[in-house]
Amino acid sequence: MAPWSGFWGARAVLAGGGGDAFRGGGTPVVVKMDNPNWSISEIDAGDEDEDGFFAGGRRRPRRGKNAKQITWVLLLKAHRAAGCLAWLASAAVALGCAARRRVAAGRTDADAADEESPAAASAPSPSPPRRSRLYAFIRGLLLLSLFLLAAELAAHANGRHGLAAPAAAALGALHAAWVRFRAAYVAPPLQLLADACVALFLVQSADRLVQSLGCFYIHLKRLKPSPVSPALPDAEDPGAGYYPMVLVQIPMCNEKEVYQQSIAAVCNLDWPRSNILVQVLDDSDDPITQALIREEVERWQQHGARIVYRHRVLREGYKAGNLKSAMSCSYVKDYEYVAIFDADFQPYPDFLKRTVPHFKDNEELGLVQARWSFVNKDENLLTRLQNINLCFHFEVEQQVNGMFINFFGFNGTAGVWRIKALEDSGGWMERTTVEDMDIAVRAHLKGWKFVFLNDVECQCELPESYEAYRKQQHRWHSGPMQLFRLCLPDIIRCKMAFWKKANLIFLFFLLRKLILPFYSFTLFCIILPLTMFVPEAELPDWVVCYIPALMSFLNILPSPKSFPFIIPYLLFENTMSVTKFNAMVSGLFQLGSAYEWVVTKKSGRSSEFDLAVLSPNMDHRKQQQRPSSTLPMEKKEKYNRIYKKELALSLLLLTAAARSLLSKQGMHFYFLLFQGVSFLMVGLDLIGEDVK
Repeated sequence: MAPWSGFWGARAVLAGGGGDAFRGGGTPVVVKMDNPNWSISEIDAGDEDEDGFFAGGRRRPRRGKNAKQITWVLLLKAHRAAGCLAWLASAAVALGCAARRRVAAGRTDADAADEESPAAASAPSPSPPRRSRLYAFIRGLLLLSLFLLAAELAAHANGRHGLAAPAAAALGALHAAWVRFRAAYVAPPLQLLADACVALFLVQSADRLVQSLGCFYIHLKRLKPSPVSPALPDAEDPGAGYYPMVLVQIPMCNEKEVYQQSIAAVCNLDWPRSNILVQVLDDSDDPITQALIREEVERWQQHGARIVYRHRVLREGYKAGNLKSAMSCSYVKDYEYVAIFDADFQPYPDFLKRTVPHFKDNEELGLVQARWSFVNKDENLLTRLQNINLCFHFEVEQQVNGMFINFFGFNGTAGVWRIKALEDSGGWMERTTVEDMDIAVRAHLKGWKFVFLNDVECQCELPESYEAYRKQQHRWHSGPMQLFRLCLPDIIRCKMAFWKKANLIFLFFLLRKLILPFYSFTLFCIILPLTMFVPEAELPDWVVCYIPALMSFLNILPSPKSFPFIIPYLLFENTMSVTKFNAMVSGLFQLGSAYEWVVTKKSGRSSEFDLAVLSPNMDHRKQQQRPSSTLPMEKKEKYNRIYKKELALSLLLLTAAARSLLSKQGMHFYFLLFQGVSFLMVGLDLIGEDVK
């Protein structure tokens, strides 16, 4: 709303009728008309002491607020309330318009496969019936819930108002038969499944609590990995310090938005140039992107950087195949360590100086992993929620596992490997879509130790659209199940301590990769709404509200600035359970969608460091952004889509919320209502990037 003007703006700032306030009409106040905030402060008399006496000892009479002061306060409160209502109305209109655009466009998640990157083309295409099984199951539950809601409403209306005698008798008999049937045959197995999921939920919550306590202990004792040998001296005299030969790899595929900033960041690493070599591993199938990346590499070569460009003719095995091909070069034998950065990662100049020293005189160390930070974490609600998740992952999960058991899953980037450890573990394998976790598990079975550095950061991007985030999460949750099926015999046969085998099988794989998505989807998206229609089976309030709230509180502790988003985070995590559950099942049972590999879309947002590095060459950078080739630059259109599974689940949850009103289950109603709205927003693609 625009600031007040005219009569209201020209009004005297002293409320209470001007001079009347000083003549005993009330306490004078100053009204600050800064829209939309306002404040009122009293004007104290200069010669009055704390007890209400003037300098001469005469008591000043007590003065109350007069009608004019109260009127001003009420007007200002009404003005502020009107501003809030106007903001809410504009937000609702914007959401409504965005939803109308989604529905009018008619693009669904089923249309996304035809528009994806060619990087997924080599994966076997799943058959349409297999892909729609989960959606068909959810749709069947939705139709059943609508039918049961209609029956309950009819029975409720018959009980309150009464129908004609024959109709009332028939309806009453049918309803009584249904009640007896569900009490005898539906409620017991549903309650049994609910109790099993609650038990899994409690076990997983206990695991998360123990990890959080471990993180608290690390901060309390100020534990931190430290190199065995002293810190490195200045790089001006390489012969005086420990500057081993380091190979740096940047795998990329059709990522023309980010290649410049990642290459620039890596070429500016503070390390003797004679002891470092950068490999740009380009798997792009777009000739324009290939030409741009090759020209960027040549430009840095002219500036003295030791950097080479590699492009595979046979693009097999996705990222693992790319890295495997690069490690087969003859000159790799001259290098002792390899640092890996994805195309959107931008290491700081001192990255190698803070990671490589941990390898010196520590022959058992195979991996040093740094944490991620994000240049676009405040871009939209989706990136804020991702930031909460990943901050907990690095601050708690990775740090605790690295500190106490020297093992964690390699994050695929922002890490330094000992090349001997890679070779001893069998090298990169293309058998799953999580090649980083695969090599980490095999190295752990060989006895190599890992170190996680929570204070060494590497900047990168978060997916800004729900479509990109959904594809990324599908790969991250289907791959571990593929790997578990392949690695389980090796884990059982491995000669390592029993507790390490138990940690790897039951905690690392089963609890955190299988049980978590299973109970999240089954308990909160299936069982809970069904208990509204089968009240003989029930879930207590502490399962629905209190423990999830506590777990969300623990998750958000590593990112305290995100506390205002604790409720959206709780709802969004349950919303993502449908994608994670689908991915977990596809990976566990080797369904076709488990082999999908789609490169996460990048927006190319630069950090302050990138701008500082590239600022002397900004003119050349602008020229590089224009393709020098005469081939037409293909521009892929981006769309917002409707996600059918999430939309069907939103209707199921909202139907269950309506049914809960008949039973007066307050806590369950609010949870189902808000969770249904959350699924609705995600189903209409209203949470991430809005493509106009």
